[in-house]
Amino acid sequence: MPNRSGPSYETTIEVRDGCLCLHVQRAARALARRFDAAFRDIGLSQGQFSLLMALNRPEPASIGPLADFLAMDRTTLTAYLKVLTLRGWVAIAADATDKRVRRPSLTPAGRAALAAAVPIWRATHADLDRELGETRVDKMRKSLRLVA
Repeated sequence: MPNRSGPSYETTIEVRDGCLCLHVQRAARALARRFDAAFRDIGLSQGQFSLLMALNRPEPASIGPLADFLAMDRTTLTAYLKVLTLRGWVAIAADATDKRVRRPSLTPAGRAALAAAVPIWRATHADLDRELGETRVDKMRKSLRLVA
């Protein structure tokens, strides 16, 4: 048997059973797959839905605050926005007072895609509430907000 250094297998079990980060990542992936499947017929992913919803505001935000809200780095957000721009769902304009600042906003087609997605999102959430129990889901949301 080879001589191994490093964490023991017991440590692996400890992380598997107790690591909040691992459990949140696994849950996030499972939820993402579920919402991706729900949105598939309208050609939208859950990440795109979240971004379109974040753009659904009276005045366009700049990239920095939008990235902060979505807990994304600016480079990743810019890549997501590029895809949505190519689909015709987002337009990006320069700020009126500072031309270096970019302000993405929904196009009419983006608003239509978002409008088609909202009933699907509501139905999928209603299913989750039934499956997990509304009280449990509310506690989960509160706990995740504290972590974020």
